Amino acid sequence: MSSAPTQFSTTFFRLHRLSRRLWVRTSLVAGLGLITPLVVGLLAPLVPDALAEVIKSETVAGLLRILASSMLAVTIFSLSVMVTARQAASSQVTPRSHQLLLEDTTTQTVLATFLGAFVYSLFGLIALTTDYTDSRGATVMLGVTLTVIALVVLAILRWIEHLTSLGSVIETTRRVEDAARAALDVRDSAPCMGARLLDDTAPIPPGAQDFCADQTGYVQHIDMNALAEFAAKHEVDLFLLVQPGTMVRQGAPLLRHASGADPKALRAAFTLGDSRVFSQDPRFGIIVLSEIAQRALSPGVNDPGTAIDVLTRLQRLLCRPDMKEEAVQYPRLWMRPVTVDALVHDGFDPIARDGAGVVEVQIRLQKALRPLIQSPDPAMARAARAASARALARAEAALTLPDDMDRLRACLPPYSAASA
Repeated sequence: MSSAPTQFSTTFFRLHRLSRRLWVRTSLVAGLGLITPLVVGLLAPLVPDALAEVIKSETVAGLLRILASSMLAVTIFSLSVMVTARQAASSQVTPRSHQLLLEDTTTQTVLATFLGAFVYSLFGLIALTTDYTDSRGATVMLGVTLTVIALVVLAILRWIEHLTSLGSVIETTRRVEDAARAALDVRDSAPCMGARLLDDTAPIPPGAQDFCADQTGYVQHIDMNALAEFAAKHEVDLFLLVQPGTMVRQGAPLLRHASGADPKALRAAFTLGDSRVFSQDPRFGIIVLSEIAQRALSPGVNDPGTAIDVLTRLQRLLCRPDMKEEAVQYPRLWMRPVTVDALVHDGFDPIARDGAGVVEVQIRLQKALRPLIQSPDPAMARAARAASARALARAEAALTLPDDMDRLRACLPPYSAASA
């Protein structure tokens, strides 16, 4: 039996979020382009005299001028493509998907390569035209320039391949599914994020104090390690009342504790923001997938095929393997888990509502719920049966053609067919 996975600290979480921003990676590569001409002088003495006499500074300067002008145009074009893809995803998929597009590492790497090559060519021209380097340095810079050109060509080829799917409905939906799966996998191994199960039988002290939020926002991250250290230091149990994805108002309780210690350490363990993020929040990925199907079923889009595709992905996500109970990593922390009933509600009910009058969607929904009803997890089976019954009730109210209802009832699980 393996222990629950180690939770990321607040500092690591914030650094990880920072590293996913577009300007960070481009700035780092641009910085390399900035210092490369400055270190040319260190390699210049290694150039043989015969080779230095062949290479002219004007030749290298000409290459750098071409590189500078072309990279500026390519960078601007690539940024416009990225903005267009983001707008397309927001209008055709869901605005919540833009987070994944902005964090796309391929796009960031390509843009960083283009911008880094542009910055390098500018400072290379400055070094050549101000007599900062001699013919030996120009020879070294020629080798670096040829390497940069090769990297740019590879980046362009990679960019062309990437553009074939960037911002498309299928690709964006796939990324949302992957993000949801990553969060679900973590919660499968640690349903309470390594803490004890908090339920109605939890031994919360009668005089426990509430530790409240200092701002209104979504709980984006909880540093379980920091909370565990606080609990061990003060020999007190902490009862968490929220989890990642919870919307809290200023002054709302985040946890309860019976310690009189300074709560500043507790405040640093909670990261609140103005939007939800996919990490640590499996419900958010399910909700975004459901939003994609809802957008597809809207009258302005009228794309039931996308809704059917989302139902297949939801089935794949929620058909989880039978996980064994994991060892408690933080015995002094208590937390409520994400319930399968909430996951099923978030995923299937909005689609059942918006697709109530589309028989193809209703049939696929019932087929997607069938393996969940047959799940060995009793909670999942109950939640799926309830979702199936609710979807059937919506369909009965919206479908007017008897043949459509007959087709739908033929696809129902045995319990629903009997009850119908």
